[in-house]
Amino acid sequence: MKKIDLTIKLDQAGRIGRQLKVLFQTFVILSFLSLLMFIVLGISGMLQSKLLNSPVSSMKGLAASVSSRFFADMIGMEIPDFQRKGESFTFSQKNVSSFMFQFLTNINPQDPKSLLAREVPGMEDDTILLRRGLSNDVTSYPMDYTPSNDVLKPDKGSSSSQGNSQNSARGNGGSGDGNSGNGQQNGNAGQNSSSGASGGSDKSPELSTNGRKVIFIYHSHNRESWIPELKARGEKIEGINQAYDPKINITLAGKRLAAKLGELGVGAVDSSTDYVSQVAGFNYNYSYKYSLKTVKEAFAANPDYTYFFDIHRDSQERDLTTVNIGGKAYAQVYFIIGHKNPHWEKNEEFASKIHARLEQLYPGVSRGIYGKGPKSGNAEYNQSFSPNSVLIEIGGPENTLAETYRTVDILAKVIADIYWDAEKVNANKQSAAK
Repeated sequence: MKKIDLTIKLDQAGRIGRQLKVLFQTFVILSFLSLLMFIVLGISGMLQSKLLNSPVSSMKGLAASVSSRFFADMIGMEIPDFQRKGESFTFSQKNVSSFMFQFLTNINPQDPKSLLAREVPGMEDDTILLRRGLSNDVTSYPMDYTPSNDVLKPDKGSSSSQGNSQNSARGNGGSGDGNSGNGQQNGNAGQNSSSGASGGSDKSPELSTNGRKVIFIYHSHNRESWIPELKARGEKIEGINQAYDPKINITLAGKRLAAKLGELGVGAVDSSTDYVSQVAGFNYNYSYKYSLKTVKEAFAANPDYTYFFDIHRDSQERDLTTVNIGGKAYAQVYFIIGHKNPHWEKNEEFASKIHARLEQLYPGVSRGIYGKGPKSGNAEYNQSFSPNSVLIEIGGPENTLAETYRTVDILAKVIADIYWDAEKVNANKQSAAK
């Protein structure tokens, strides 16, 4: 009987030993595979850091898109009192499952278009988030919708647009009180903006470029407009792709920006060229070709230009283009960098200075800096012309002109501060060289 019990115990011990051996082998294999995966990810990250000198992680901008809420939820996992009631948890089963699925397949479960993007030409989006706004929990990529043909008729408002262009050629940036539009409607819109923007000032700025124009502002899509403003004029607007107008459009923001920069001592010129009416055989797809000619001609006439801004209006919905600060609504800003430009890192560095200063003064106004490849846009945006060239999207079609002006005013202050900081650095370098 004792021999039988001993045999049974030996058999049980043998089975346990074999199971432990299998578990140990499995553990070793999984550990090796995990180590191998981290080595591959590390090498990939190192290679990418050499190819793309920007805060883009090896997981398509994941590191740049991680918000402070992510880290707060991580702390909340260890400190229960730190968890916020009534708000969704970052590490919920739904969020983690969605992230893992998207990471492994590059398909966004919340965006059915991504399922077909690889197979259907023109659907794949290679927009990458380079830097994000500090207070934005949701990453919303900028959008650009092609306008309908009926809103881009060359004969629609051509005389008015030509007048705008002639004024901008003389360097008239628009009036400081916002009444820089054509007609009564534009004037009313400018007056409404005064509640969120500073008016004109008779006080001379402490610093001045002394009449030199150093900033050139232009608009590749100059007829981009706002639905509330067009509806206030009595027009029937059925969709975002109809929010275009020869008079009430994004050039008003450019005029405002030039005027505010002038008040801060920085000479600026806004070009309001209406390409629809002035370019024979106008084709919307060649907009950046037309605007590049404008930039080259402007620089040839005035080599003092240092900064170049292509001002646009984005096409996202209002909740993705608006932020409330101090009880006032501001149109949010997207910075666009073209990755087809071989030296795009320098342009991104310039844009990041504006983005960081905006975040410091008005957190949430900037929605971040985005890099675009040829699959999702022009991918160059005339930025190879100068390292100090950047495309800025201000607000969307559902914002008002007053909200846009509000953002333009603080944008002018930020740009002026960056310009004068750069001038101080240049002056110090020149003094050291003597």
